[in-house]
Order: sequence, then C-alpha cells, then structure tokens
Amino acid sequence: MPAILRASCAAWAWAVRRIDVIPDEIDEIAEAARNMSSRYDYVFTSGGVGPTHDDVTMAAVAKAFGLRPTRNLELEAKIRSAMGPNLHERDLRMADIPDGARLLYGPDGDRSRWPVVTVKNVYLLPGVPEIFSTQVRDGTRAVPCRPILSRASTLARARPSSPQPSTPWWPSFPVWRSDLIRGWAWAEYQVKITIDGRDAALVERATARLVQGLGPAVVRTE
Repeated sequence: MPAILRASCAAWAWAVRRIDVIPDEIDEIAEAARNMSSRYDYVFTSGGVGPTHDDVTMAAVAKAFGLRPTRNLELEAKIRSAMGPNLHERDLRMADIPDGARLLYGPDGDRSRWPVVTVKNVYLLPGVPEIFSTQVRDGTRAVPCRPILSRASTLARARPSSPQPSTPWWPSFPVWRSDLIRGWAWAEYQVKITIDGRDAALVERATARLVQGLGPAVVRTE
C-alpha cells in the first residue's frame, strides 16, 4: 500500500512525510489520526472500513475528533442496492461514518461509485489494493496542487583506459566489484542529473544551462 500511495502523491507533487502501521485498536487509531491531522496537510488511512468486527477505523476517526458514528442513508441505500437479497445486517456497518463526514465522488461526480469518506483532512480508504488505488485518485483530485516538472540529463558512460582489478574505482564514476567480476559490464550511463521544479520556464532554463555547461558529455535529455 505505501508504494501505491507514494506513486499517487508523487503524481500530484506531494511529499510523503510519514507512514505508520497501526493495529486494529480504536484508541491507537484515534490518537494517530488526531496527531497526524494536526501536523500534516493530508492524512490517508488504509483498511478497517469494511463490515467485520475488526473494521474499526470509522469509529476510531470519529473518536479522534469527538464525533459519533452515524448511519449515512445514502451509503445505506448503496449497500442495499448492491447486496440485494444477500444483504446481512452487518454489511450496513459500512454506512456508519463519523457525523458530518464528507463524501467525495471523484472529478466526474459519478455517484454510482463508492465515495471517499473524509473527515477534516483525513481520507478514509479501504485496504484492498485495487480499490485503495482508485480511491486515492478520487480523493486527491479534489485537492488543489501544482505538479512538479522534471527534466533529466544523461551523461555519457565513461571507461578507464586500462581497467585493472586492483583499481575498482576510477575518477568520479564508481565501479562496483561485481562489475569487475562480470568483466567490466558497464551500464549505459553512469550519471543522470535531474532538475525538478514547479515553474516550467525555470526548469527549462536550468536544464539548458546544465546541458550547455556539460557539452558533449550529455548524451540525452528527457
């Protein structure tokens, strides 16, 4: 799950500051949600939002902010429609959310989908990876951001004039001993310089200066 979240946040130019693994205990989840909410701009939870006895995230986040779990009629209707005759009373626990929570349906407003439940700056997401990934995208699209632009310049690979096993390092390009054992199997390049920023013009100017300064050493810019 952290990998999915990191990729999603990177796409929206957010930095992941902290990831905690917390047991299914209401008090611990409540304390973590309350503390992170006060310290960070956005908080995402994963798991604990289903119908079983150990799905306690909704109740825990409600406790974190002094709210009470309340049956949401819109979510209840969705569950009843989806489950039909297979509905069990316990399934309706998924409609018990913190009082005053917001329901985010993503950028297209498709209300046939399950919404992201949000309390303050805390986004409560399911633990199933496929659903988590979809809901991360739905939730993050509701948040304004400035994407980070990136340009990378690749430098030409460098070879020592007469490689010797006794000299595993050469100028500023490191050569690992495993390369020596494989018979100096050099990679396509040894250095890639990346320039990141939110100002497209500034990124382009900085890249141009870098390429000009390094001259023929640069074999590719992307």
